[in-house]
Amino acid sequence: MGPRTGAGASLESGPRLRPCEDPGPAARIARSAVAAEGAHLPLDRFADWFERRRAAHPFRVDTIPFAELDGWSAEPGTGNLVHHSGRFFSVEGMEVRVDGAVAWQQPVIRQPEIGILGILVKEFGGVLHCLMQAKMEPGNAGLLQLSPTVQATRSNYTKVHRGAAVKYIDHFVRPRPGAVLADVLQSEHGSWFLHKHNRNMIVETTEEVPLDPDFQWFTFGQLTELLRLDNVVNMDARTVLSCAPRVDTGAAALHTDAEVRHWLNEARARHDVHVARVPLAGLPGWERDEHAVRHHQGRFFEVVAASVRAGSREVTGWTQPLIRPRGRGLVAFLSRRIGGVTHLLAHARREGGLREVVEIAPTVMYTPDNHAGRVGADRPPFLDLVLAAGPDRIRYEAVHSEEGGRFLDAQSRYLVVEADEDEAPLSAPDGYRWVTPGQLSLLVRQGHCINVQARTLMACLDAAAPATGSGTHG
Repeated sequence: MGPRTGAGASLESGPRLRPCEDPGPAARIARSAVAAEGAHLPLDRFADWFERRRAAHPFRVDTIPFAELDGWSAEPGTGNLVHHSGRFFSVEGMEVRVDGAVAWQQPVIRQPEIGILGILVKEFGGVLHCLMQAKMEPGNAGLLQLSPTVQATRSNYTKVHRGAAVKYIDHFVRPRPGAVLADVLQSEHGSWFLHKHNRNMIVETTEEVPLDPDFQWFTFGQLTELLRLDNVVNMDARTVLSCAPRVDTGAAALHTDAEVRHWLNEARARHDVHVARVPLAGLPGWERDEHAVRHHQGRFFEVVAASVRAGSREVTGWTQPLIRPRGRGLVAFLSRRIGGVTHLLAHARREGGLREVVEIAPTVMYTPDNHAGRVGADRPPFLDLVLAAGPDRIRYEAVHSEEGGRFLDAQSRYLVVEADEDEAPLSAPDGYRWVTPGQLSLLVRQGHCINVQARTLMACLDAAAPATGSGTHG
């Protein structure tokens, strides 16, 4: 039925409609992505600015016995590590059952509240710039890394810790109409968090923004260059950058978008997976002493306690539990040109802490030390191919820290490795699928489809573009 246009009515009298998707932000971000220099800080001065910020505040992190945790304790009965406020997070046990059988049990961080990871952007000279912070986190390599404008749990920005207010938070909790360029709920590390997700936001402002000394404006292109460096751009910044609107997501691929979504949903529905919280105390396969909760074989990771001093944080001193991995991770996409279009070999990977259990991950996502001594079919697919890749095959490589607020010394070597037909045929093994960067970008915008390690590599793909001939826009 058409609109009723009685006497005096006008088809133009209703509210003004707008396109469902505005292509403008993506085009402006693309222009910023090729801007190698910004309006504020040339890249050849970045290291000096960063070291000045490092020297401006005292930073110190020490591991301590659990008994020296202030405000934290082992919960009677369960042994879970909990904060006296009932907020922030807890360290509990997790049991994963697949088709009715216990698959594994492990400690896990439970942090049910939704935080904000947000980058504020503003045009200078017609080019979008991102407001980034030189932020200390206890688990980061080098402690100080480049973070989003806002990186705060709900407990932080509602000041449960009774510390200073989170800088620039109003731009994200009360954005002006039309200012939000991206706002997506994304998962975090499903191997170490239980159902943790954050709002990944990019918000534009036209207002004057007083610049705190620990903050600086960068173009998207400058951030791409910094992503080539080890342990400079933190995990939270990388995941937000992966959510930036993109242009030219691509019209050709080996599999249609519908086929890729079907593949992911089929992987999620293939098994009956049940995840339950269980007590940390007495967790099978794990042992506890005054300094750590660790696996009885000394593998995977351990839970430790830390004392932190940080002059630039909302609270300048605190203690907390942290997860410390045993060994450096290896995270890689295999890449091929198929019909002239860059494709990446994606893995539909099960992780117990993910809300949907399965998300799209890179081709390889393992800690090699955990697989030492295994041979042949007992080795993870493609792990040895990536480990043996020579410099002529590596299109991107850098070491990045994982989430520094909850993990201690958690670093992974991130790569994009070119493969050939013999090593990685088009008929991918079960659980794997060739997809384009554009298809991954579309799924990122849906949330809870692409895991955090894959999002890191998506943010880094532009840094690989000069070698591959195709970046995230191809």
